[in-house]
Amino acid sequence: MKHFLDLSLIPKSELHNILSEAKRRKGKQSQAGKVVVSEPSNAKDKLLLMIFEKPSTRTRLSFDLAMRQLGGETIVMNSQDMHLGKGEETIGDTAKVISGFSDIVMFRTFKHQTLLDLSELLTIPLINGLTDSSHPCQLLSDVMTFEEKKGSIKGAKVAWVGDGNNVTNSAIEAAVQFDFAINICVPQNYLPSKKVLDWAQSQNGKVEIFHDVKDGVKGVDCIMSDKWISMGDDGDVKKKKKDLKSFQVNDELLSIANQDAVYLHVLPAAREEEVTSSVMDGPQSLVWLQAENRLHGQKAIIDWCLSS
Repeated sequence: MKHFLDLSLIPKSELHNILSEAKRRKGKQSQAGKVVVSEPSNAKDKLLLMIFEKPSTRTRLSFDLAMRQLGGETIVMNSQDMHLGKGEETIGDTAKVISGFSDIVMFRTFKHQTLLDLSELLTIPLINGLTDSSHPCQLLSDVMTFEEKKGSIKGAKVAWVGDGNNVTNSAIEAAVQFDFAINICVPQNYLPSKKVLDWAQSQNGKVEIFHDVKDGVKGVDCIMSDKWISMGDDGDVKKKKKDLKSFQVNDELLSIANQDAVYLHVLPAAREEEVTSSVMDGPQSLVWLQAENRLHGQKAIIDWCLSS
């Protein structure tokens, strides 16, 4: 049984195969309609259960449509629809019910440990749709988008700009697994996970921390960013925005990167906070292609999870 929980847990060769399959399926997808099944898959006649503790636009749309294009079906449940996490039923009992009714599960939750606990109890594959610690599906789409426009990401230099959050953690893991360098440009008190940084160091990853954002983006091939205020962020919002103000991706900052550098954003974006509209809607931005590629990445992930 194959779970897709974190990029660091999947062998490099397998990740490269998933990425190649995402590209291949994108090229094969019929233009006749959004739910046309273009070719056979391991998901044919299977059911994907999607569980959301956190709201979503791209994750829900991309996974739902991905399963349909693979020939399967979906059911969506929100946290209020379930006993999970409410103390009314053990997670083990919930896992047995889920395993009995579904073929594969996508879980978008807050606590990463809840995802890990569920993965140990399910008898079917589990996909991490996002936790407070990581967002591996997003990074597969990001790598795919970069390579679609600029060729292999191997040996490239990427800058992460803003808050050291869950997506930053997955970006560091992606840098190691796909062999590119990443500059983490964050204020002093906004570092990503020490556990992830230590893992990257143990794998000889090319990861550098910059507190001067201009130094960090100098000569990079790609700038990535995310919202400064994430869902469930209960800290001092005003202070956080003030601390991150100089880390806004604007035309001046983008001009310091390589001339043909591209810009990626996880979405949704808080325009004029972490990124200006001039960058987000500008010629170097790939954010809409990046969002579209979530669909094709999810198809490859689902197909891989259901392969024997």
